[in-house]
Amino acid sequence: MSIDLWQRGCERLATELPEQQYTTWIRPLPPADVTEDGEAGTVVSLRVPNRFKLDWIRSQYSARIETVLTELAGKPVRLELSLAPREGPALGARPLPSRPNSAAAVLHRAMVNAAQGHAAARQQAALLPADGPALDNAPGAQARPMADGAPVERRAPSVPAEARAPAAPSPASRSRLNPALTFDTLVPGRANQMARTAALHVAGAPGVMYNPLFIYGGVGLGKTHLIHAVGNALLKDNPNARVLYLHAEQFISDVVKNYQRKTFDELKAKYHQLDLLLIDDVQFFAGKERTQEEFFNAFEALLAKKAHIIMTSDTYPKGLVDIDERLTSRFDAGLTVAIEPPELEMRVAILLAKAKAEGAPMPEDVAFFVAKNVRANVRELEGALRKVLAYAKFSHKDITIHLAREALKDLLSIQNRQISVENIQKTVADFYKIKIADMYSKKRPASIARPRQIAMYLAKELTQKSLPEIGELFGGRDHTTVLHAVRKIGGERQKDTELNQQLHVLEQTLKG
Repeated sequence: MSIDLWQRGCERLATELPEQQYTTWIRPLPPADVTEDGEAGTVVSLRVPNRFKLDWIRSQYSARIETVLTELAGKPVRLELSLAPREGPALGARPLPSRPNSAAAVLHRAMVNAAQGHAAARQQAALLPADGPALDNAPGAQARPMADGAPVERRAPSVPAEARAPAAPSPASRSRLNPALTFDTLVPGRANQMARTAALHVAGAPGVMYNPLFIYGGVGLGKTHLIHAVGNALLKDNPNARVLYLHAEQFISDVVKNYQRKTFDELKAKYHQLDLLLIDDVQFFAGKERTQEEFFNAFEALLAKKAHIIMTSDTYPKGLVDIDERLTSRFDAGLTVAIEPPELEMRVAILLAKAKAEGAPMPEDVAFFVAKNVRANVRELEGALRKVLAYAKFSHKDITIHLAREALKDLLSIQNRQISVENIQKTVADFYKIKIADMYSKKRPASIARPRQIAMYLAKELTQKSLPEIGELFGGRDHTTVLHAVRKIGGERQKDTELNQQLHVLEQTLKG
């Protein structure tokens, strides 16, 4: 009955869930155990192979699974999820300790390597990145002091040097990941919803789908945070995963260095053996033919072994210039997602979360004030927050709107000086290729009326002008006309990704 109920449940879920979700999260699960527990009724026990998948299935699918199984069984069914115990590694397999730096894990690795001989230990060391920190196991190396000043005892010669935990670099340091950039510290919102969901799928099942994952958007919107979060999640689940994060310029530097030394085998050894490659700002490859050639080779090698690649850029693949078409077509072959500028509510949430993390909770009205005046990106938002917190600390005052206005007065005065309604009208007219005179005219074709409404919306958002003042500057229009334009464009911005991107470009242009 147990196998039959679980199989029927999976078949039912396969018809109800999107194919990609079922393939990633449900189909790989092992058969569940079904037992009758007296008054508790039917209990379905499911062991999930790792913590990340356990948490995701519990939050996203457990209620759905229980409902399906209850309907099929004709009586209440309770789903119990637990973490499957790790099995001991077979000879030749890399161990997957849950606590890589614990004494038990170190001893376990030493025993496995001793059984396999020193050749296996050398093979294990070869898995580290070529430029990773060297283990201090060279002849004549001194014992390293611990935190309390006591030296570390040397191991007996029969125990491999790898067993000395302090000598081994942490997975995060080898991978160049920032451990603070995780999914937990990333504020979710409409602006990053799709990119975040795709990244979570990759972290839970690397190499299965969305490969490569290409994330694009303007500066300071959280692209780097997101790809670090994927790498950190994967390393948390599997500390021995071979993950590497780097900026495109670092890859270019590696290519130049190896080209000068004629050591391209080292370059291949470093990149082709990875499980996950995270690379920022691939637009920097533009015009660098040898770099593009080597990246293409690494790209093909990683995909062939079902390793995962995540890239970021300031534009979508087809918008990249001076990059070989065979690369851009491969960039576009997986999943391409945009991170958009954060909307007001998300900017407020970011401020509140980061202020709390700094140990200085910010009142909501202050967060709204700052968010309304800093729209460009998350990076500028964080800069404004630091100014406000520092001002409050040094002046020994509570965080209020008045204090925030004082702390940001330079920023606000620059905005007010630079952005005028006339400047907005000229910028919008240039962007949509209409005449500036059309901003004041009574013409009403869509090709003119639409840009005019956008200019009115930006005038209200970016200046201190009142609705009647804005109407007067748009050919003597009534304030209700301006109000209608502001509400219309503001509402559409929340739903129309293309419009939101256009407005973001205009705002960035106007702010210099």
